[in-house]
Amino acid sequence: MIHLRFALIMLSTASMATSHAQQHLPASDISKHTFTYAIKDSALQLDYYSPPSLIAVKTPVVLFVFGGAFVGGHRDDTTYNRYFDTVVKNGYKVVSISYRLGLKGITNVSVFHTAPLRRAITMAVEDLYDATNWMIAHSDSLGIDTSAIILSGSSAGAVTVLEADFMKANLKKEAQVLPAGFRYAGIISFSGAILSYDGKLKYKSPPAPALLFHGTADKIVTCNKIKFFNKGLYGSSYIARVYRRSGLPYYLFRVKDMGHEISVIPMYSQLPVVIDFIRQYVTGKKQRQIDVLFKDPDEKPMLTISAKKLFQKLAK
Repeated sequence: MIHLRFALIMLSTASMATSHAQQHLPASDISKHTFTYAIKDSALQLDYYSPPSLIAVKTPVVLFVFGGAFVGGHRDDTTYNRYFDTVVKNGYKVVSISYRLGLKGITNVSVFHTAPLRRAITMAVEDLYDATNWMIAHSDSLGIDTSAIILSGSSAGAVTVLEADFMKANLKKEAQVLPAGFRYAGIISFSGAILSYDGKLKYKSPPAPALLFHGTADKIVTCNKIKFFNKGLYGSSYIARVYRRSGLPYYLFRVKDMGHEISVIPMYSQLPVVIDFIRQYVTGKKQRQIDVLFKDPDEKPMLTISAKKLFQKLAK
């Protein structure tokens, strides 16, 4: 049985977006192309979205990683349509990747046995790095500004992108596959966290500016931290504190009393915040530190159950 603290993102959160779903923007002026970026256990593919008129023009790109507990999910889940459409409609590009699902069929993760979770995260990060290298190699034909690659992810995908930048900033061996001097330009995380085996969370070199969405009542991926010996799971609030103390730019958007549904809802309700983050923090290089505690009395939590109960639902 997966421990209730470490069963990260037990299912794709598409169903949570139902009450927020709107007709996504017309796709007539958005081109989509699918490419294979690596061959591992199988072909790993990515979808590339761009305004047709900007394919040859180098622009910032959002590199997206889907959610699904490292056991499921899809890079082209319709849950993400409005998010992708809005980013592209604002003159940027989106690349959404598939990756290996390292917890598929694994049920023995616990507070005392985090190795399978750690391996699943590392596998996803390795695939993300491979996709990054593929994008850099094809940046001229796809119009990608390699100095402005922004990582973004939901749930397990948010864990993956935060971990990828953490490994890069801390000179981990997995990150050595990236070009020397390369740095991600930003992170947009929807309910993510960092799993560290190195004690207190710290960075050897500056991480990317981060936009961190999280529900304060999230019991699946903690908003704060869970620490055990030298291991720890550090959520958005804790990450923001580390950024703040180090004078690093971040935008923390906490939603009071809400749970893991915040891994999806801001992709519908807070898109102006996302676009402003790209403009101000990535292209504008602003060094702002913003901490928002947001409460909407009309918004009711939909997913505040424990990870243990959510896993039980998945197992049926």
